[in-house]
Amino acid sequence: MIVENQLQVTDAVLKAVNRTSDPRLRELTAALVRHLHDFAREVKLTEDEFRQACAYVASLGQHTNDTHNEVVLMSGSLGFSTLVCLLNNGNNGQTETAANLLGPFWRMNSPHTENGGSIVRSPTPGPAMFVNARVIDQHDRPIEGAEIDVWHSSPEGLYEQQDEKQAHMNLRGKFMTDADGRFSFRSILPAGYPIPINGPVGDLIRAQGRHNYRPAHLHFLVFKQGFKTLISQVYVKGDPHLETDVQFGVTRALVGNYVRHENEPAPAPDVEGPWYSLDYTFRMEPGEAKLPKPPIK
Repeated sequence: MIVENQLQVTDAVLKAVNRTSDPRLRELTAALVRHLHDFAREVKLTEDEFRQACAYVASLGQHTNDTHNEVVLMSGSLGFSTLVCLLNNGNNGQTETAANLLGPFWRMNSPHTENGGSIVRSPTPGPAMFVNARVIDQHDRPIEGAEIDVWHSSPEGLYEQQDEKQAHMNLRGKFMTDADGRFSFRSILPAGYPIPINGPVGDLIRAQGRHNYRPAHLHFLVFKQGFKTLISQVYVKGDPHLETDVQFGVTRALVGNYVRHENEPAPAPDVEGPWYSLDYTFRMEPGEAKLPKPPIK
């Protein structure tokens, strides 16, 4: 098709896309073309803006490496990751769900740890925290034998692969639920932290006049055959950035009640000073159990 005007460009591309044999790929590509072309028309995109946009997209890839994924960071900063998550969980976004963002720092092969064990693997100052959690199905029945991946940042706001002072796999662990669907572990209270802003994501956030902080949270990934893999974050109630999370990840169901204990004896005799506890229940949906591709190595 020889193009005679700007409207015919879209028709020509859609005609070519229509030859795609895979029906889902055909649907996705055609919708992308329609919306992308309509976007350019709506904002009357200039040639200079188009060149800048291409350079910006290329920069996302250039700032991605083995320990950092700028593309995932951008998706979260635009609220796109949360939107996709909610569209695919909780009855297609109609009800509350424990599902949340994977984030850019999940790693495979975290150390298997006994229930009640500690995931603090190198000296990491901070208040002790004891987590007791349960995994149930949609009928409130316990799920035994679910594999739980746990990870979180240090009180300095750094994940272990970002911080040479932390041991390999510090603040990471893998647990198995018991017959009552329960698992537990010891760690330290996580802190909120700034996302990296030394790349294109930071340029956009600064241009929008936004801060770059995430509220404190724990990450969980729950895997069990017969159930859809549950990826979750549980946020610390009272964190000053709950309402303005730079990644738009906070949902009401995921604000956990991290209880501060001043005078009560801790579950471990070596704890001095205030300590925290968290009790939380995860509900899994039936579906396919599969692990995501790690965003970093």
